[in-house]
Amino acid sequence: MSWAGSDDVFLSTSLASYLDKKLLVLLRDGRKLLGILRSFDQFANAVLEGACERVIVGDLYSDIPLGLYVIRGENVVLIGELDLDMEELPAHMICVSAAEIRRAQKAERDATDLKGSMRKRMEFLDLD
Repeated sequence: MSWAGSDDVFLSTSLASYLDKKLLVLLRDGRKLLGILRSFDQFANAVLEGACERVIVGDLYSDIPLGLYVIRGENVVLIGELDLDMEELPAHMICVSAAEIRRAQKAERDATDLKGSMRKRMEFLDLD
């Protein structure tokens, strides 16, 4: 058996242990998905049932329902099982609606954009 074949067996075996369990999946674009792993293949493509996207901005968070969700394996950075007996988030986190978290995301993005544009405007003062 080649090394590539061994890797496929290892990947399949490790994901198999997560079947029917609630997982947190971190994607390359930074999104965090939660859901129950129902299926996967040799490329780590995965199917989550009851999936939601957890969006966090400062001390605010929202779980936006997605339903049945297919994830392409190449976009997965990390998969971890959630301990159902533990609190998922610190006590100071505040759950808000999807509309509120989107507004908070936009405000955060606008503040970052403003900071970047101010830096560009002030570059002429840099006399290095």
